[in-house]
Amino acid sequence: MPHPEVIPALLLIADGLGDRYCPELGGRTPLEAANTPTLDRLAAEGETGLLDPIDVGVRGGSDTGHLSILGYDPYRYYTGRGPFEALGIGMDVRPSDIAFRGNFASLDASGIVIDRRAGRITEGTVDLAAALDGFECEGIVCRVKESIAHRCAVVLRGEGLSDQVGETDPHDEGAAPFHPLLPGADAAGQKTARVLQAFTRHSYEVLNDHPVNRRRREEGQPPANIVLTRGAGRSPDLAPFDAANNVHSACIVEVGLVKGIGRYLGMEVIDVPGATGGLDTDTDAIGRAVVAALRDHDFILCNVKGPDVAAHDGDPLGKREIIEKIDRMVAQILRGHGDRLVVTVTGDHTTACETGDHTGEPCPILFWGPGVRRDAVTAFGETACGTGSVHRIRGLAVVRILTSYMGAQEKYGA
Repeated sequence: MPHPEVIPALLLIADGLGDRYCPELGGRTPLEAANTPTLDRLAAEGETGLLDPIDVGVRGGSDTGHLSILGYDPYRYYTGRGPFEALGIGMDVRPSDIAFRGNFASLDASGIVIDRRAGRITEGTVDLAAALDGFECEGIVCRVKESIAHRCAVVLRGEGLSDQVGETDPHDEGAAPFHPLLPGADAAGQKTARVLQAFTRHSYEVLNDHPVNRRRREEGQPPANIVLTRGAGRSPDLAPFDAANNVHSACIVEVGLVKGIGRYLGMEVIDVPGATGGLDTDTDAIGRAVVAALRDHDFILCNVKGPDVAAHDGDPLGKREIIEKIDRMVAQILRGHGDRLVVTVTGDHTTACETGDHTGEPCPILFWGPGVRRDAVTAFGETACGTGSVHRIRGLAVVRILTSYMGAQEKYGA
């Protein structure tokens, strides 16, 4: 139950929020070009700054960015993305397992990856994952489960495995899948690489002529005929978030990765029907879920994935549109819950429409709520927030600032 003396808080992560200036938007970023009256009001009534989720200039991922923002130094705790992805979609991940994040991708007859996301496939992945689940090689069982759209997770279980293994995902179209053996690998690393390579070959052999892919070819869509893996890791040892911060928390997010982080941290993970993780996501449903969760929790982590998806697709107009939906969602939450709330809005990293990938620039950040001091900033955007009184902070400071405003933080010293 929430602590009655604590002011509840919402930590809203607009995934990939930051951007570079876009010619299509008149030399503004998608956030600066968006119509965001609610976020601008919160910025004007609160304090703002810039956030380096991990450190200055570091191109972070969503996993390392979220860990840092939640107060867990990724340089100390990060073991790889795979375990978070797998646990987040409900897989059983044990300490001795090696877990990977995966993509259903398209491979042509010459062995070249022609689409890393198989046309962002949205249907049939349950059947594709089931066709691969349980594959065995050298005494190792490979478990496979679908996630959202083209994403999946792969867990290797058995004796003599290592997380010191490379990726099969080439990260670009026009290349062949990598062999995952790393130079100088020990016996466990060599075995893990052999098993992963065998699984990759097996995925193509099974999926290439699968009924789902026969149908996709008939419809003119790229087949999801191979699984590409990356992000190898073992389960990390993370202290529970609630005990560390004197809160009762919930996690309302769209993608398996961040759900997995929430589960590792002991947060209550709340699923929202209609939260697709794309530009069509039901932000109204997410907003309603946040309002409901605030009745019996005093810390809500909420992530909306759409800005990152649009930027990866090089779509600044789509990114502007989903940011405007997020702005309306924030207004909905404030109407539904009231003003006795501390709100922080930021991103877990910058994703630039120009490059279609994460970049090292900081994200804007705002703090708003009872007791929050005002600065001179009147709009929420990369340029405006650069002049804010928070200045430029690292991710590890965010929860400390939040819990101070909440009245949840214990005093350090006499």
